[in-house]
Amino acid sequence: MIKWLWFFAIVCILVSGCGISQKKPDHDRRYTQDSDGHELELKNEQKAASSNLENGPRSDNTPSTTSILESKPASPEPSASPADQPEPTPTSATPVPSPIRKGNARKAMPQPEAAKKPAVPVQQVQGQKQSSGRKLTLSQLVVKYPDTFKLRGSSQEKKVALTFDDGPDTRFTPKVLDALKANQVKATFFLLGAKASAHPDIVKRIVREGHVIGNHTYSHANLPGLTVDKFQKQIESAENVLQSMIGYAPKLIRPPYGAINEEQVKWVADHHYLIVNWNVDSLDWKSLKSEQVLQNIMQQAKPGSIILQHSGGADSQDLSGTVLAISPLVSKLKAAGYTFVTVPELLHVTKSK
Repeated sequence: MIKWLWFFAIVCILVSGCGISQKKPDHDRRYTQDSDGHELELKNEQKAASSNLENGPRSDNTPSTTSILESKPASPEPSASPADQPEPTPTSATPVPSPIRKGNARKAMPQPEAAKKPAVPVQQVQGQKQSSGRKLTLSQLVVKYPDTFKLRGSSQEKKVALTFDDGPDTRFTPKVLDALKANQVKATFFLLGAKASAHPDIVKRIVREGHVIGNHTYSHANLPGLTVDKFQKQIESAENVLQSMIGYAPKLIRPPYGAINEEQVKWVADHHYLIVNWNVDSLDWKSLKSEQVLQNIMQQAKPGSIILQHSGGADSQDLSGTVLAISPLVSKLKAAGYTFVTVPELLHVTKSK
């Protein structure tokens, strides 16, 4: 009898040591206590996963971890193989997490959303140059380049300079020269290379009668629209024509329309020229009557003024008002105490480069 009791005790010990226990139903196992909820479910799943890894596939009818996951009411996250994993995008600096193994299945972690590439790279917006940058106005260029760009002379002396653009031509330039000679006034003529080449005799007369010649480009080009190379060609082509006739390369440059850009001003400075615009505009290019030309000048003239007029122009322009205004203008300004000088005399510079 005692032997049978020992035998029964040994059997019980063996049975309990082999881990044979009564299995709870799935619904009790996962949802037994509301207080633990999902946390209890997760612990049971992890325990089952550990058992699978240690003991291999289960031989009994107990559901595996994979089957438990499949029986959950919530939608499972899709499993993914390594080939299915998306590669990290170049625009995102955030590394993509590695998938986590659970049992024999491989579960992919949620991928972070790739950073959206901006339409324009930020570094280009922050560091880009303003190129063709903000363009300086003529007034700003005068301030920035005071030794290269002039609008007027000293306001301390009652001196003014008459200047005449767009010549020479055969219609008005000789008449302007006649009026200046009659009033014993010397002026400055900004000539076009193309016209000078066509009328060398008038160019030589200008010099012979004591006037100064400046460079007004070769063909009256709108300079700001030109590259520096083409700008240089306009200046040097006119210079070559004029120098062959008058014996010197003019230092003074007047841009057509008074327009020039900063790169061109830098070139002028580097090559030792001087830009001369004006601070009194007669508006005679509008074919005004002499009375209006005279009034426009008298209203603006002051000590150091550089006065803009024309001795040539298009065929449609009538500069008779310019010619007829010279004598009364000289009389009025002389009566007011003004002296007429050339631009080099007004600015105290040489006429040649």
